[in-house]
Amino acid sequence: MKNLYAFIIAVLIFNNLFSQTKFNLDKSVVKWTGKEITTKIHFGSLKLTSAEINFLGDKITGASFKVDMTSLTVDDLTGRGKASLEGHLKSDDFFSVEKFNNSSLIVTDSEKKNDGYYVLKGDLSIKGYTHPVEFTLEKISNGFLSKLTFDRSKYDVRFRSGSFFQNLGDKLILDEIELEVTLIY
Repeated sequence: MKNLYAFIIAVLIFNNLFSQTKFNLDKSVVKWTGKEITTKIHFGSLKLTSAEINFLGDKITGASFKVDMTSLTVDDLTGRGKASLEGHLKSDDFFSVEKFNNSSLIVTDSEKKNDGYYVLKGDLSIKGYTHPVEFTLEKISNGFLSKLTFDRSKYDVRFRSGSFFQNLGDKLILDEIELEVTLIY
């Protein structure tokens, strides 16, 4: 009987140390923001198809996220402008969604900065290209908030990019895409 109690206590301690957090994907959201060289800003959302964070105590030991690129929406426009920009962003000029309908992020390293705030490193895969990224993750009351900025030119997203074309003037679209991800339990 003594061994049974010791085993149960060991299992409880193990579960508290090694845990995996999965999120409510219907409530979690990925917001994107892209900017032109002028003050024109477009923003929208994407849906997660999976999101998991693994912990050892309060240290993040790994995480993975998958995004459904077919869910890409434009939220700052309505009507024909909205439909047109969504179609363009899904085309080969941008994210080639028909060929590459998922993007992913695999966390490879983490550093806890203070209570509930982490700096994470990982591999972001978009359009078949994978590059390292660094981003923040912050504990909020009902989940986590993450902010990540990536350079679209590294993923062969060329349309009106200064990394590929010169003399675009006020037609230049900045290469940095900002993501804000809210993960809800």
